[in-house]
Amino acid sequence: MSTPVTVRLRILDSDYQVACPPEEKEGLLAAARHLDEKMRAIRSSGNVIGVDRIAVMAGLNITHELLQQSNHSVGDGRELQRLSDKIAQALGNQSQLEL
Repeated sequence: MSTPVTVRLRILDSDYQVACPPEEKEGLLAAARHLDEKMRAIRSSGNVIGVDRIAVMAGLNITHELLQQSNHSVGDGRELQRLSDKIAQALGNQSQLEL
């Protein structure tokens, strides 16, 4: 197990220090950049005031995106299974014709 490193993050003009395994550092930095971009976009819209509310809205937006991608993947999996079943059925019918 690797020794955690301390990573300095800047999100919406505030600094944070977070410990994480070295191999996860780049992912953490990317996540922080993504969160910062979302929070800045929400702040610049002028519709949400207060860092806490901006953070909650950004969290909701990111979670919604994640769930949409997850549901899309599940839907794709179901579609692939349906197509696989059709192919298996067609091949089964083909096998029966060959006998």
